[in-house]
Amino acid sequence: MKRVYWLVLVLVLVAGAASLLLFGLQLAEHKGYVLIAFQGFRYESSLWAFIALVLLTWLLIYLVRLSIRLLVTSGRFINPWSRLHSRRRVRLASEQGLLDLAEGRWARALRHLQRAAADAPQPLSYYLGAARAANQLGQHETSDNLLEQALNKQPQAELAIALQHAELQVARGQTEAALETLQAMRERHPHHHLVLRQLQQLYLQSANWSALLGLLPDLRKEKALDNAELTELERQAWRGRLQQAGQVVDGDKPAALAALHQAWQTMNAAQHREPDLLAVYAEQLRHLGAEDEAQTLLQNALKQSYDVALVRLYGLLHGRDAGQQLQVAEGWLKQHPQDASLLLTLGRLCMHNQLWGKARTYLESSLSVQRHPETCAELARLLAQMGELERSNSLYQEGMRLLDERLCSSSVALST
Repeated sequence: MKRVYWLVLVLVLVAGAASLLLFGLQLAEHKGYVLIAFQGFRYESSLWAFIALVLLTWLLIYLVRLSIRLLVTSGRFINPWSRLHSRRRVRLASEQGLLDLAEGRWARALRHLQRAAADAPQPLSYYLGAARAANQLGQHETSDNLLEQALNKQPQAELAIALQHAELQVARGQTEAALETLQAMRERHPHHHLVLRQLQQLYLQSANWSALLGLLPDLRKEKALDNAELTELERQAWRGRLQQAGQVVDGDKPAALAALHQAWQTMNAAQHREPDLLAVYAEQLRHLGAEDEAQTLLQNALKQSYDVALVRLYGLLHGRDAGQQLQVAEGWLKQHPQDASLLLTLGRLCMHNQLWGKARTYLESSLSVQRHPETCAELARLLAQMGELERSNSLYQEGMRLLDERLCSSSVALST
């Protein structure tokens, strides 16, 4: 098969050579003639000489263009200010600047990212990074100027720049300024979930419970948080709102009580049944001297649903009729005989009624179920009144030890 290919190749070469030979003979016999005359200019030659001149001219033009292109290309590599080197400088500065930013080398990050932002066609991320680095260095004015430059270069990125600005303002402790920035963005972008999230975090940090409660419908509508987070956030906001409403200003307890009632009435029926919110409301009523109201509230709530925290709070109330209060609590004992919190509450109520022996029995029963610092303290106080100082001191020490263990456990839990 290979021989056939070689034979065909030889025949093609022979045919080509013959054709060239015949073409050369034709050129020798028929030279042709070209005449160009224009306003005194006269050019004449053979046809083949003219064709050769045209081909030579085209070749010269091609070589000149190629030389120019080579010079320009080599100049891009040699010239330090060429576009090629500019892109390279931006790439190197941005890579190093972002690395410095991630590793916390703020001064170097600021220098490199400023350099990258100056030449980059899309400098937003570099300006934002540089502003963050400057803020970490305490150069707040420089940080703000960088954000302003970013806005001038890319005005369409106003929202991203404003979110970064608000975050930096919060880091500086400029809460009011951050709030103004975010509120302005909320007016322009009322449904943007990041604006809502940052406002939520700011309201939470500044304990602005009323504003946070007003923000919750938008957070829920835009699904900025999942349902579990929204539920807990709403509960936290109402707890804070109730505590805030119950604060006494200039010794005016009636005004604080009225504000507390108003805040409670603002809540819906389902929230009125939540034990942790009930506990906060009852505790505030107790501090404001409305213990009879708190007693009635807790009795009605516990009649509907038994809750350990509410039972414990019930024992701290000093209502007008201490005997009736004790009687109600003893009614719960039938269904919850081993509840340490209820036994503690009964012990406290017996002490309110000066039933010392009965109080001692309830408190000792509570300790037999659960060793709790509060129970230790109450029983120690009772025993001190009864003259049993040695055991009273022992219980005080046990209570302190249990409390210390709880505090240590809480600290470990928080650290993890």
